[in-house]
Amino acid sequence: MIHLRPPLLPKGITQTPSVLVQGELPYHIAVVMDGNGRWAKKRHLPRVAGHKRGVDALKQTVQACLDIGVKVLSVFAFSSENWNRPQEEVSGLMDLLGLALTHEVPKLQKQGVQLHFPGDRAKLSLRVANGLAAAERETADNTRLVLNVCFNYGGRWDICQATRLIYEKGLPLTENTLSAHLSLAHVSDPDLLIRTGGEMRISNFLLWQMAYSEFYFSDVLWPDFDSHELAVAISAYQMRERRFGRTSDQLHIRKHNHQES
Repeated sequence: MIHLRPPLLPKGITQTPSVLVQGELPYHIAVVMDGNGRWAKKRHLPRVAGHKRGVDALKQTVQACLDIGVKVLSVFAFSSENWNRPQEEVSGLMDLLGLALTHEVPKLQKQGVQLHFPGDRAKLSLRVANGLAAAERETADNTRLVLNVCFNYGGRWDICQATRLIYEKGLPLTENTLSAHLSLAHVSDPDLLIRTGGEMRISNFLLWQMAYSEFYFSDVLWPDFDSHELAVAISAYQMRERRFGRTSDQLHIRKHNHQES
C-alpha cells in the first residue's frame, strides 16, 4: 500500500538549505551515524571526542528536520553489537547519554520533539533506563517531530522480541501483527535511510522496516554532517521514483487520477 505523504517543501522558511528544491519530503528519515571514531582518530583525539562532536551533528540534524518539516527522525545511537567495543568507549557513550538526558531533553521539549528510545533496556543500568523512560514521558505530547534514538538496538533483536510478544499473546504471526509489535510501531516505515562515513551496509538497523526505504550513502563522517549534507541527501531522494512493486506507468496513472479527483 502506498502512503501518500503530505506536504511539499514549505515556502518561505529561511533556514531551509538552498540546495533543496520543491518536492515531496521524506516523512521519516533514518540515519546510521557512522564515522565518529575515524573523525577523532584523524585529529589524534580519543574516540569519545568524536562521539561528543557527533552529538552536536545530531542536534543540527534535528533542527534542520524541524525547519523543513520532516516528521520522523530515527537514529542508530548504540547497537547491540557495540558492547564489544573497548570498555572506555562504551563507558564514554553511557556518560554522553546521561549528559544528553540532563541537558538536551528540556531543549527538545521546548522544540516540540517527542522522544522514543527503541532498544533492549535489560543491559542498561537502572539509572539510565529510568532516565530514558522519564524523557519519553516528559515529551509524549509533543507533535512537531518524533525522534527515535535507537539505543542498544538491533534489527534481529527487534524481530525476535516482537515474535515472542505475539506468541505470548496467542496471536497469529502475520506481517501486520509483527509490524504492530516492533519497537518502532508508533511510526511509519522510513522513507529514506542515510548512512554516513562511507560504508555501504545497514548494520542490523531496522531490518524489517526498511524493506522499501531509499538508501543514501555519504562519505562524510558523521561529526561533519550538517544541514547542507542533509539537504543533498533529501535532494537525491526527491529525484527517485518510489514504485512499491508497481510499474512507472501505474504510478503515473495513479498520480494523474489523484490530481483530477
